[in-house]
Amino acid sequence: MNTKYIIVILGEPYSTFSEIIGKYFRNRKKLKKKVVLIGSKKLLLDQLKNLNCLFKLNEISNVHEAQKNIVNIIDVKFDFKKIYSQETFKSNDYIKSCFKLSLEILKKNKCILINGPITKKTFLNKKYLGITEYLAKKTMVKNEVMLIYNSKLSVSPLTTHIPIKNVAKKITKSKIINNVSKINDFYLNFFKKKIKIAVLGLNPHCETTDTFSEEDKIIKPSIKYLKDKGTDVEGPFSADSFFLKKNINKFDVVVGMYHDQVLGPMKTIFNFNAINITIGLPFIRISPDHGPNKDMLGKNKSDPSSFFYAMEFIKKIK
Repeated sequence: MNTKYIIVILGEPYSTFSEIIGKYFRNRKKLKKKVVLIGSKKLLLDQLKNLNCLFKLNEISNVHEAQKNIVNIIDVKFDFKKIYSQETFKSNDYIKSCFKLSLEILKKNKCILINGPITKKTFLNKKYLGITEYLAKKTMVKNEVMLIYNSKLSVSPLTTHIPIKNVAKKITKSKIINNVSKINDFYLNFFKKKIKIAVLGLNPHCETTDTFSEEDKIIKPSIKYLKDKGTDVEGPFSADSFFLKKNINKFDVVVGMYHDQVLGPMKTIFNFNAINITIGLPFIRISPDHGPNKDMLGKNKSDPSSFFYAMEFIKKIK
């Protein structure tokens, strides 16, 4: 891939992301790739100063001016009175501008995108299920895949931010085959690694008293199709007991049928030592696995592990 730039969207202006990146960059003397922040320089500096996490910033007007071994920033104006406040719809135009500028850069340059946390309720306003889907729409991509990555074990929800009552309707053979295939290709392309994938069932114990069984009619035929194509995949497994150590040690990735079925166990096992990767976009998109964390604004107590993990992951990519 030979990526040259790491584009970092600062995201929700009133979040702990400034603290998190401050804890990372203030002690980094050498950076292998050129880092370019997209967001309000003044707000970032004011927040970093308040947190005693200041690091040197090099303001540039376009990505080609970026320098190595220093954190560059393209300033996006944001009118604010307080350095910390509650998230409101007032920040929407600012966040949209940050994404628009970043996507223009990504169209013309080989980059990795990291976006800071976004308050979905206000920014997405029910128009998109999540930032994963927002970016897919903006890049005209279909069948994108969410992967919560850790080098020891990763998970992927077949459906993302939808109500539980709608999950069964969204489970299809084509979606299972697409998601598993893209995950398998991702590991082959970026890590040259053949992986073993587990697929979970939908119903408790993979059984149902209903006349229609998703396991029998959808999940099992999909797994058979994938196995016949040479994919190393097994299942369906009952989710209630799958995440025991003796089971997860046998697999690299677990594909679940819905969001909390796999993200709950993942966060219990790895805490913030994981990152959200969107597979299928024209570029690699990474989101540290934490939200705006408004309850800890300005307290200098946020855990930066996920951003550290994101930067370590990027070092492995050419």
